[in-house]
Amino acid sequence: MDTAERFRAAVEKQDLTAVDDLFTEDIRFYSPVKFTPFEGRPMVRGLLGVLLRTFEDFRYVGRFAGAAETSTDGEEAPSEILLFRAAVNGKQIHGIDLLQFDEAGRIKEFTVMVRPMSAVQALSEAVLAGLVADGLVPDPAGH
Repeated sequence: MDTAERFRAAVEKQDLTAVDDLFTEDIRFYSPVKFTPFEGRPMVRGLLGVLLRTFEDFRYVGRFAGAAETSTDGEEAPSEILLFRAAVNGKQIHGIDLLQFDEAGRIKEFTVMVRPMSAVQALSEAVLAGLVADGLVPDPAGH
């Protein structure tokens, strides 16, 4: 089972401990709602936990493999796209997880893209609330 298959299985089982050895220590997570990436295994693992709690009826529906430049260094890296469907607060989401791998086959960059805009807004609000609740980011309202 390759890294993308192991990642998919861990997400579908909501098994966060199974993703730890799939991520590099300095993994970068590019979100559809934040300009700068989330960085480091602990933060990305925490964010993934929030996402798994936030998405309703999450399921992967396809997979594509290839190579693409990374955002970090512009170098071409083995890459896989996992297509997914889900809902957030009743809004249907179509999305992709772009996984990019280091030379050891671990995920070094993880980019999520979703549509439509109304779902992006619902996802943004729900994830921010989850990150604040889990103590991963400060409350922007200062509460």
